[in-house]
Amino acid sequence: MYAHIRPLLFALGPEEAHLLASTGARFAQKVIPSLIERMFAFSHPALSVQVLGLTFTNPVGLAAGFDKNARLVPFFRLLGAGFTEVGSVTARPSRGNSRPRLFRIPDQEALINRMGLGNHGAAKIAPRLKRVAHQTAFPVGVNIAKTHSPGILGDEALEDFAETYRRVVDHAGYITLNVSCPNTAEGKTFEDPAALDTLLQHIDAITAERQREGAAHTPPLLVKLSPPERERFVLDSLYDEILAVCATHRVDGFVATNTLPHDKGGLSGPPLATRSNALVRYLHTRTNGSKPIIGVGGIDCAEAAYERLAAGASLVQLYTGLVYHGPGLIARIKQGLVRLAEAEKYASISQVTGSRT
Repeated sequence: MYAHIRPLLFALGPEEAHLLASTGARFAQKVIPSLIERMFAFSHPALSVQVLGLTFTNPVGLAAGFDKNARLVPFFRLLGAGFTEVGSVTARPSRGNSRPRLFRIPDQEALINRMGLGNHGAAKIAPRLKRVAHQTAFPVGVNIAKTHSPGILGDEALEDFAETYRRVVDHAGYITLNVSCPNTAEGKTFEDPAALDTLLQHIDAITAERQREGAAHTPPLLVKLSPPERERFVLDSLYDEILAVCATHRVDGFVATNTLPHDKGGLSGPPLATRSNALVRYLHTRTNGSKPIIGVGGIDCAEAAYERLAAGASLVQLYTGLVYHGPGLIARIKQGLVRLAEAEKYASISQVTGSRT
């Protein structure tokens, strides 16, 4: 079906097509949820994953960026995703960068994203998360970032992150610190090890304060990293420094990777796959598999997802693949993962994680 719809969507600009698709998804999740669920239904006990203290019906989720404002959580559950990650959410609302800011590269099935972290802001998004976070056994991660403004620096930047964290923490299955987005007004933020250390100290202090106050829920904390500059690497001092910093704080896992910096924006899709695989394998090896990894970047088929899991990821995320292959991609990947795992005599998809490191 999507093969017939895609030419119509691609006749529109990328952002207009995304808006149309999102509007259609919001309509579908309210009006025809049972039909959507039947159309994309596929489940298998071998796909269940328990990680980060959460249970995922399958390891295939939605990456941050598709649902910035937490309006499509029910839709992605109906599509059969195992989880979704909303955001990036920032403390203050932002319209992002000026247009044009989203570009297709059809011959590579890739996108260039210069959106600039546009979202409605944490104050508006948090109540939406509250409404959906506890309705089903469907983990909802929340990706948080610094507000898109070059004027927010130093202590103000720390408090900006902290404000968002405080607003969403009670409604998140897990929280991802987006410290590596190339889409910000000033470039990357907080991926420098010293800056990351300061930010994590701030988050640790909030967690300790919440524990003293008797908070019942502290979601797992993940750090999202940028891809390596080279497609293949064995040792990298920056990532080792980041891992050393994270080891001294409450960091429960990693998301690898963000988009590849590309002329004031980020490149996503298959051109990112080799780098993302390399970093996942690196992180899994350097942590001895002790920190769960969500693999993202260039996953557009079951084979790509399986390779990322085998490299060390426990879960995978899609975004650009959905743009080029449609909503049925999730079910096709799940079916393919079962087939590939059975071919290698694995009883559970969790056994695939790190099998090729």
